[in-house]
Amino acid sequence: MRLIQVTDCHLHADPLARSRIGIPHSQLERVVAAAARLRPDAVLVTGDVSEDRTAASYALAERVLARLGCPWFWLPGNHDEPGRMAECRPFHASLDLDGWRVLLLDTQVVGQAAGELGKARLTAIAERLADDDRPTLVAMHHPPLAVGSAWMDALGLVDAAAFWDCLSGHDNVAAVLCGHIHQAFVGQGPSGIPVYGCPATSDQFLPGSESFAVDEASLPGFRVVDLHDGELTTWVERVEP
Repeated sequence: MRLIQVTDCHLHADPLARSRIGIPHSQLERVVAAAARLRPDAVLVTGDVSEDRTAASYALAERVLARLGCPWFWLPGNHDEPGRMAECRPFHASLDLDGWRVLLLDTQVVGQAAGELGKARLTAIAERLADDDRPTLVAMHHPPLAVGSAWMDALGLVDAAAFWDCLSGHDNVAAVLCGHIHQAFVGQGPSGIPVYGCPATSDQFLPGSESFAVDEASLPGFRVVDLHDGELTTWVERVEP
C-alpha cells in the first residue's frame, strides 16, 4: 500500500499568480505528475491548499489533484477556509488503507498561524485509538514538536504536550505526518513515535533559521509512505522545475 503526502500548495484563484520565488499552480502540477508516476494507492494533502481562501483556488486544486489517478483526501491548514474546502470536496476523519488506518486531524485555529486540537478533539482521538488496534498513522497540518527553526517553532501545535499524552499507551500509532513547515523533516515525539515533515509543493522554508527565510536552493517535493505488514518505509521525492 503506497500513500503519498502532498502539502502547502498555497494556490491563488489566478493560476499565474506568483509566490515569493515560484508559481504555485505550475509547481503543484509538476508535483502531481511526479507523484502519479509512482502509482500511489492514495494521496493525502495536509493543508494550506489555498493562499487566498477563494472557492476558485480550491476548484483549481481539485482539477490538478484529479490527475493523480487514485483517491485523494485533504485537511485544512492555517491559511485555508474550511467551509469552502468542504463545499469543494468533503473532509474525512479517517482512512482505511489495507489493514492500516489514517486519522486526519484538524489543527486549525481561526485567525491564528499556530494550531491547536483542544480538549474535545483530544478526547475523541483517544477514544478512536482505543477502539481499533490496527497500525495507525496520524496526519495533521501543524507539527507537534519543535523542528529547529525559532520562528516556525512558535507557530506549531500549541497543545503538543497534551497531544503526546493522548497518544501515550497506544502502541498502534506508527508515525505522525505533518505539513506547515515547508521542508523535509524527521523527528521523534516523547513517546518515541516518529514525526515526518514534508516539502511544500510551493516555496520551501530554510531549515534551522531564527527568522522567516525561504530556501531558494531546495526544490518542491512530496513524501512517499509505503505501508506493509505493520511497518512503514518513507522517503522524500523532489521535483525539478
